[in-house]
Amino acid sequence: MKPFSFSTTPLSLDTYRQALADPAAGGYASFEGWVRNHNEGHAVTRLEYEAFEALANKEGERIVTEAIARFGVLKAACVHRVGSLEIGDIAVWVGVSSKHRAEAFAACRYIIDEVKHRVPIWKKEHYINGDSGWVNCERCAVAGHDHEHKHPHAHD
Repeated sequence: MKPFSFSTTPLSLDTYRQALADPAAGGYASFEGWVRNHNEGHAVTRLEYEAFEALANKEGERIVTEAIARFGVLKAACVHRVGSLEIGDIAVWVGVSSKHRAEAFAACRYIIDEVKHRVPIWKKEHYINGDSGWVNCERCAVAGHDHEHKHPHAHD
């Protein structure tokens, strides 16, 4: 399994989890980002994700490599969907196996936070009223943004 990849089809979570299995691992943590039916007061019917894949794959792999080195975990990976997604679909998955749970949780959090801030992926929301709009996090793109604090808005 690649450290970072994109998928145009629904994610196979059991396959991804098994790819991170390691006899030295005592802990495993994962994160699933789901498509929800609302955002900032708007009823959402579906999402579309687009990515600049050549750059995104390089940056995504860099993030996973950083997490492995920074937190001393055994294995880690991230898969992000592109294309049209329905409510309830899994848009992104992150998994980490490590000797201990604390490192797995920390590395998992680091990967999803950094992917959201650094990887060129764009989300278009389609609303129940027929409108649509591209969604991004302009404040999070600011250089030197501190990822350790709580955001007033949700990341999905």
